Amino acid sequence: MRFPLDHRRIDLLLNYLAQMARWNATYNLTAIRDPEQMLLHHITDSLAVVPELAFRLCGQDARIMDVGSGGGLPGVVLAICRPEWQVCCVDAVEKKTAFVTHVAGMLGIPNLSARHARVEELQPAGNDIVISRAFASLQDFAALAGRHVKPGGRLVAMKGHPPEDEMQSVKEQGVWRVEAVTPLQVPRLSARRCLVWMNRIADDASPSGD
Repeated sequence: MRFPLDHRRIDLLLNYLAQMARWNATYNLTAIRDPEQMLLHHITDSLAVVPELAFRLCGQDARIMDVGSGGGLPGVVLAICRPEWQVCCVDAVEKKTAFVTHVAGMLGIPNLSARHARVEELQPAGNDIVISRAFASLQDFAALAGRHVKPGGRLVAMKGHPPEDEMQSVKEQGVWRVEAVTPLQVPRLSARRCLVWMNRIADDASPSGD
């Protein structure tokens, strides 16, 4: 998957998966119950995002918000793989953010935190990247979470097929624009995956000089 993982990171990911399977029996964190399928559809799917974000961030420290994170996907995976990223998982369901907080403490992931809140009710957080996975349409994602992106930062949506209708709606709104669509290759997963990158049009406005 184009980036190395040492044994410690692999152990953290597998321990995170084990905790998810354990909590899932009681708290219904995900509809997928089989651990092997959880590994493929949740962990590996989230891992595919890491090299793309790392390329855009050019190896720099970063603040990342995962909106509608659920049980911490992809936020927990991002925090495990890249300790230089400060990752905050936001979800409106308290049991899900409680799980992420539990994982951060139990596995010793100091760059991972969780907030139980509706994202549109939080104070602007000044993130380099705000990412979502199966959260909302692109236009709703931008409307709800765009305020948490700092100038020059990006919204990043994990999608299946490129959502042409949603991208057109974003264009018509005129506040954000689709900067790029990056296909993702997820090993052993036949379904299509992509990342939709959006930046704020106003960030490109140059002073008039008047």
